[in-house]
This record gives sequence, structure tokens and C-alpha cells, in this order.
Amino acid sequence: MFIKISNLRDGEYSYTFNEPIEEIELELPFYDNFTASVKVSKVHNQLILDAELSVNANFECDRCASLYKKEVKANYRMVYLFSRNGEEPDSINITYLPVDADRIVLDKDFRDYLILAVPMKKLCKDDCKGLCFKCGKDLNEGDCGCEKNQINTRWIPLTELKNKLNIN
Repeated sequence: MFIKISNLRDGEYSYTFNEPIEEIELELPFYDNFTASVKVSKVHNQLILDAELSVNANFECDRCASLYKKEVKANYRMVYLFSRNGEEPDSINITYLPVDADRIVLDKDFRDYLILAVPMKKLCKDDCKGLCFKCGKDLNEGDCGCEKNQINTRWIPLTELKNKLNIN
């Protein structure tokens, strides 16, 4: 997947991609096609690329273990500078291109930014109540009836220490 930049004049250009996830080497939990809306602004010796990406994914909730679907979205900006030297970029969002470059390859960036957009804590909903630690019932479906205030005997020494220190 690439954008042809040879003979590109100064100005703004828009591109849309809707391709199978295999095109950018994505696999489970992602499925179907990914979409990318890309805007490229060319000014003299640089290109500024703004991308909005989205893909569907199947996740397992970290609290209640239920399966759910979610659209993963990512946005990023990349600046491409033309250079005669093979310079190393100072920033992760700057890439140097040879003066005679004729295209920008986007596969790796699309893949990386979509993977980075996967949430660290996957929740089926923001207020997911999780599972009962005693009986394992999904608390989103209703109360399980287990006694809530019963203290595990392992914590009794800490509770006594807390009471001695008068810590709230």
C-alpha cells in the first residue's frame, strides 16, 4: 500500500483505503477490512501526512471474560522530509526520503498504529462489574447472593494491625 508522490505539486491531497487486514499483515483479533483516510499536504521539501485509521476487532473482557466486538481507531501524523543524505530522524514522526523517492509506503505505519491503538485494559463496557470472586457469576447479569462483608481469614492480621494504628 503506497501513495505515489513523484510529480506531486504543492497542495493538499486526499486518499481513502478500504482493504483486507491481510494487506497490512494484521491478524486476529482483527477481522474484515481496515479503513484509512489519509490527507497529504505538500509544501516545498516536505510532505505532511495525517491519517485516520479504523478496524474491527474481537476482544475478551478483562473483567468478566465475555466476548465483544469493538472498532479500534487510530490517528497519526507523519512528516516526510526530502534529503540527499541518509539522515536519522530526531523524532518518531519524522521520516527522511531520498530526493528521487517516487512513493510513500504506508503498510507498516498503518499496522503499527492500529496495534498500538488496542486498549491495554479491554472492557466490554466502561462500567463492567466483572465476576464474583467467590462463585464466578457475571455481576453484569445481576447480584450473585454471596455475602459481601465476609473477611477472608488471610487478611485478619492486617485488619487487626489497621485497627491498632487507627487507620481509616
